[in-house]
Amino acid sequence: MQTTPVRLWDLPTRLFHWSLVVGIGFSWFCAETGGNWMVWHERSGVFLLALVLFRVVWGVIGSDTARFSRFMTSPRHAFQHLRELMGQGTAFHAGHNPLGAWMVVALLLIVVFQGVTGLFATDDIMTEGPLIGLVSGSTADTLTTIHHLTFNIILLLVAVHVAAVLYYRVVKRTNLIKAMVVGQADWPVTQSPPPALAFKPAWLGLVVFAVIYAGVYFGIKFLAG
Repeated sequence: MQTTPVRLWDLPTRLFHWSLVVGIGFSWFCAETGGNWMVWHERSGVFLLALVLFRVVWGVIGSDTARFSRFMTSPRHAFQHLRELMGQGTAFHAGHNPLGAWMVVALLLIVVFQGVTGLFATDDIMTEGPLIGLVSGSTADTLTTIHHLTFNIILLLVAVHVAAVLYYRVVKRTNLIKAMVVGQADWPVTQSPPPALAFKPAWLGLVVFAVIYAGVYFGIKFLAG
């Protein structure tokens, strides 16, 4: 199949994606190891919270393929795309497909929820969330339980996401991983090219993230007193 490179993803979106992957894995490692690694678990949680909030903002002001207004569709379209995946032929989209769009939203929401509950969590040994002083002991225990359970939901969503990517690669012959690494997709010459896409500069994304991270970090410090 003859293809031509088509730019789909900007650098901030790609850095967000892979930073989220590494960050979730690192947070899990720290939590499982325990001890002094819990300090890094907390730091990683703050970073991930800022990272996801950045993605929300970038989904409003960022490049075309990053904007929610450009890739979000109704649930009906998502189910319609699911039926299309069962058919023959390849599947190429100028950005997130209808199912992938809802997966993005689900992951953003669940990671934000995980990060917020972690601010009030405790292991009852040596580690407490920075905002635990704002809630009662029973509330902290409840949020800690939710924090642990929510991670299982994250693992489930990640497994579904990975399975979908592999399905696209093996069955639909669409290399989603390469596109998210290099920013370009191998677009079939026999298929109509995607519409012209506008991209925001990488420096803008980095500035936006820096501002959001500073806001989250110092905001937590302020609330913690």
